Amino acid sequence: MQTNLADFIRDTAEGQEADAILRSCVHCGFCTATCPTYQLLGDELDGPRGRIYLMKQVLEGTPASAKTQLHLDRCLTCRNCETTCPSGVQYGRLLDIGRKIVEDQVPRPLGRRMVGAALRAFLPRRWLFTPAMKMGQMVRPLLPQKLKNKVPQAQAHGVWPTRVHARKMLLLAGCVQPSMSPNINYATARVLDALGVQLLIAPKAGCCGAIRYHLNDHNGGLDDMRRNIDAWWPYVEEGRIEAIVMNASGCGVMVKDYGHLLMHDKDYAEKARRISALTQDISEILPAFEGQLQQQLSGKIGQRIAYHPPCTLQHGQGIRGKVEGLLRNAGIDVQLCADSHLCCGSAGTYSVLQPALSYQLRDNKLAALQATAPDVIVSGNIGCLTHLQSGTATPVLHWIELIDQALGGVSASSV
Repeated sequence: MQTNLADFIRDTAEGQEADAILRSCVHCGFCTATCPTYQLLGDELDGPRGRIYLMKQVLEGTPASAKTQLHLDRCLTCRNCETTCPSGVQYGRLLDIGRKIVEDQVPRPLGRRMVGAALRAFLPRRWLFTPAMKMGQMVRPLLPQKLKNKVPQAQAHGVWPTRVHARKMLLLAGCVQPSMSPNINYATARVLDALGVQLLIAPKAGCCGAIRYHLNDHNGGLDDMRRNIDAWWPYVEEGRIEAIVMNASGCGVMVKDYGHLLMHDKDYAEKARRISALTQDISEILPAFEGQLQQQLSGKIGQRIAYHPPCTLQHGQGIRGKVEGLLRNAGIDVQLCADSHLCCGSAGTYSVLQPALSYQLRDNKLAALQATAPDVIVSGNIGCLTHLQSGTATPVLHWIELIDQALGGVSASSV
């Protein structure tokens, strides 16, 4: 693709990156075949190729419009198009750059600005989010359905293991997961404890940065990243941990990108690169213990399981086959549904900002999952779990909770 970027962006780091991405696109259109919003809406501008054209125009100096903003807003950032693209176009990075420029050029209506500001201020701050979630859970039966969908029932989480092991790893607790589904972190700690690994949490670590960064507050998102690096660095510098574990794939894909996003920050570039290199999804950790797991899990899970691979895992991190392979090798009946590559519609704050498309995608995904006749649906990201559970009576768990239950951990039922 030929480009001629405007003066305002041409000589910046973002401009140089965007230019390289645009030049790698060959207009083939393979990406439209796997784009969830293009499949729903049938509009070229609601597919990756059309959005790339829109961003190219803005980057070349054409003023952005509300229509430009609408089509970029409708993108899930699922990055399915990146998996499909034969040319390796880094669409997700281009979208981050393009959306921020359009956000700066096109004023949003007051109501939408207020919603965005509330999401950026509220969700990443656990000290605000946790008490609000607990209050919501107390009055959940009284809530309207739209709010009830965002407030999962209160959940038992059991105890955190206290044994000390020579092998240690760090866990990012997350900002919303500890209150929405606390058993995920506890289950992760118990499973690793059973395998001889002690899981630690750095008290000052918080939101991974994805919420603010993807809501076009790039500076705020980068500040979240720096805070986490500062919280984790003493453990890394002293050689106390061998990995930084992610059990929310949306956080994992962001932390793995710290090295790239902070590459021009002279104070954090090297630290960020090291943090990203240490970061692994829990599905990347457990295969090393597969023999132990097979022995301990043999015959203990007789349920039929449907697995939904999160987009942030299969497309963002490029991790495919590990979860279902791990569970199948332990003798568990695991099914992938038709079109398992497609997004469930959660996509971070997308379900709040684009509810109609989000729920249509959720219902399509649940129909495909239910067609496998599962007893339980499992996934690997808090957003997917909450979103899917809002549309079905079939239990929806993180797959690590399933393993924890089989090893004798707490049931993930509500309290």
